[in-house]
Amino acid sequence: MKEEVVGTDTSDLGEKIVKVLKTIYDPEIPVDIYELGLIYDVLVNEDNEVKILMTLTSPNCPVAETLPVEVEEKVKSLNAIKDAEVEITFDPPWTQDLMSEEAKLELGLL
Repeated sequence: MKEEVVGTDTSDLGEKIVKVLKTIYDPEIPVDIYELGLIYDVLVNEDNEVKILMTLTSPNCPVAETLPVEVEEKVKSLNAIKDAEVEITFDPPWTQDLMSEEAKLELGLL
């Protein structure tokens, strides 16, 4: 059972969501999905329902079925979150330019 968190502001919640997203890794790349640039947007409404717009490294990504479910489940596990939904988009398509400096360093691209 989730405890009710009263007065959590959405920016605090956003930070907590990002922290959770940074624990999820693309199994083929040793970098988390946030630093990889797979997360395009995180929206939290006043009811603490979350919508995450994300992409995959390619439409044929082997985790296309499981990764969005993992993202949803981990975000929903946060106490303050009422619900979470992940929408996959390929517009714009993912490129290495979307990766953070940290991710590029990790992968030897800098």
